[in-house]
Order: sequence, then C-alpha cells, then structure tokens
Amino acid sequence: MNDELELLREWDADAAPFTGTAKSRARHRLLNAMAHTDERTGTGLSRRHALRFAAAVVVATAVTGTAVLIGTDGSGEGGAPGARTPRLEYAAVTVLNGAAAWEREQEREPVAPRDDQFLYSKRIIKETEQKTGKVQTYTDEMWDSVGVSKPSLSMELGREMWEEPAGKGNGVWPPRKWSELKKLPHDPERLVLAILSSGSRPDGRSISDLDEPQRYEAYWLLGELLKNPVLPQGLRPAAYEALAHVPGVKTIPGVKDSAGRAGVGIAHTGRGSYKSKYLIFDPVSYEFLGFRDERTSASGKETYVQLSHVVEWGIVDRLRQRP
Repeated sequence: MNDELELLREWDADAAPFTGTAKSRARHRLLNAMAHTDERTGTGLSRRHALRFAAAVVVATAVTGTAVLIGTDGSGEGGAPGARTPRLEYAAVTVLNGAAAWEREQEREPVAPRDDQFLYSKRIIKETEQKTGKVQTYTDEMWDSVGVSKPSLSMELGREMWEEPAGKGNGVWPPRKWSELKKLPHDPERLVLAILSSGSRPDGRSISDLDEPQRYEAYWLLGELLKNPVLPQGLRPAAYEALAHVPGVKTIPGVKDSAGRAGVGIAHTGRGSYKSKYLIFDPVSYEFLGFRDERTSASGKETYVQLSHVVEWGIVDRLRQRP
C-alpha cells in the first residue's frame, strides 16, 4: 500500500494542476483500467501492479491531454490474424463517460420551451455516393412542435416534409414536451430501462437481462434522444452514461465528421454492419460531434454515406421563424 501511495505522490512532481475535465477523464481511466486489468492480461495481477498499470494510463493523460483509443475486436492488428493483442477493452466506456463529464462542465439550466412553441434546429448533411465518390451537401432545417399538438415542418435532404399533430394519447420519441423529458431518470441503468418500457412501469429487469434486439434498441433510442437540441440539465450526460451501460457498444477509431473533424465513432454491434452507423465524438475532449448513417436509393442501386451535425438551434414561436 505504501508503494501505491508513493506512486500517486510522484504523479504531479512538476505538472500543472489538473483542470476539471482532465480530472474527470483521469478518474474514468483509473477506474476502468483497474476494473479491466485482468481481462487484458489473462493472468490475474496483484492490486499493486494493477494500480501501477492504471497510474500509467492516467499519467499519460495528464501529460499529453489525450489517450490512445484502440479497437476491441481482438483482430490482432500488427500480429497474426485472429491473435489477441493487448487492447483497451473499456475504450467505448471511456469515450462515453468522458462525453458525460465534458457535457456537465458545459451545460447550463436551459429555458424550458412551452408546449405551444417549436424546437428549431439546423443541421448540415454531407452525403457521399459510395460508387462514384460524388459529394453533395445539404442544409436541413426543422421546426418541431413541442406539444406535438401542431403540425411540424422538417427538411430531409433539402425536401420539405410535414408531420401531422399527434392524436390523443400518442406521442413521439424522443419526447418534446418538457414535462415528459423531466420525468426521465438520470440514473444510467434506470434511464435505459425507462426508455425501453415506453413509459410503462419497469418490470424489474436489469440491463444484463436484455436480449440482443433490446440492447440495440436501447442504443438506438438513446441516440435519438441525443438528437433533441434541448434537454433538461443533466439528462444529456446521463444519456451518454446510459449508452456506456449498454452491452455491445464499441469504438471505431479514425473517423471524421461532416465538418472534417477527426473523431472516434461509437457503434453497436447488435445489427448488421455496425460500422455503417455510429455517433462521433472528439477523441481528446470527448465532445459530441455528430452522426454517421447510410441510406440506399429507392432503386436499391446506389448507397450513400451521410455525415451530419447540428450547427444551430433554438426555441421559436411559429413555423419558419428562426432564433
């Protein structure tokens, strides 16, 4: 134990004090490294050696401000095919918990929209036709009725589309009514189970009880929730932490968003080619950057890669009004 404390004392010998963000990232890496050391080595390590391994991760973060995110598929890159090399199994959890920490430092209590208002958002979509490489950029705007009692107007690749008011007893996901959003729990596991229950009373399950389709559904529903431009304070970071609790989330390093910024993707392995659709985060700060998706033409002959990010949002009183 004394050796461990001595190691901890040596961390900041000549280093500047940690910022709040650095502390959050370091804490997540320390806990995750200690929790997963045995998984990486395959041979149990003593607590002392585990802490030294975790310390190395945290110190690297403190000195460089970043950490290398390595894939988790065990494909043995750089070695024999299929060979398992030391890989950071907790990379997705690190990114998502880091995103939650970043968000908590940035967010402030937002102005609650009224049910008679509209949520305005503008996003940029960069679409690439996979065969030809032709790129087209769209600027889409949306006016979503908060109370879903009025028609909503949205654009899809430059085309206007109308959404009729929801009937009595019907709603949308994610909820737009502030009163409904405020009811969503901020505890990560409870949030996952609450969104899967669709407002009904949870049946006592835990996340470990979910089958593969339910895990993917949780990932998808949380991703849709994050598309909402305004959420009650604390709910967005809770959604990131909830994603970290969903089995099957995985990092995809070396990606870019629609603005050309370097990023790391967070995908779910539960359906098809998981590398086609994912959320994109900054690989250093873990700020959320946008989405990647794919679509197929009506003829089925062309496939397009879509990269998107929100550039503006606000609360307005009428359709076509801008903040």
